Amino acid sequence: MKSSTLILSTAALAIVPLQLMFSIFLLLRGHDEPGGGFIGGLVAASAFVLSAFAFGAESTRKLLRVTPRDILAAGLLFALASTLPALWSGQAMLTAHWWQVPLPGEGYLKLSTVLIFDIGVYLAVLGTLMTFVIGLMEAEE
Repeated sequence: MKSSTLILSTAALAIVPLQLMFSIFLLLRGHDEPGGGFIGGLVAASAFVLSAFAFGAESTRKLLRVTPRDILAAGLLFALASTLPALWSGQAMLTAHWWQVPLPGEGYLKLSTVLIFDIGVYLAVLGTLMTFVIGLMEAEE
C-alpha cells in the first residue's frame, strides 16, 4: 500500500526525523516527568508507519535496518537485563539502581536500571507495532 501522493511523500521526509527525535526526547525524560518508553515507542512507531504509508513496507524495512521482531526481542532483553542488578544484590526484582559515571571535567552521567527498563519498553512497543503494521501491509500487497 504505497501512496503516490507528492504531498505525503514530501511531508514524510520532513516529519519522520522530527518524530524520531521527539520519541527519544520522550524516552529520556520519562523517568522524571511524563513520558517514558511506552509513549516514546508509540511516537517512534507512528513515524515509521508514516514512512510506510508514504514509501511502502519494503522501504520502511530498509529504514529500520533490523527486522521488527528483532527489535521486539531486544526490547524484552533490555527489560529483563534491568532486573539483574537488583537480583544480584539480593533486593526485589525491579528495585532501581543508580550509577554515576564520571565525565571529562567535573560532571557525572547518571545511569539507572529505570532507563534500561524504559529503553526495553520503547524497543518492545516499536517492534510490536511495526511487526503488526508491516505484516498487514505486506499481506495486502
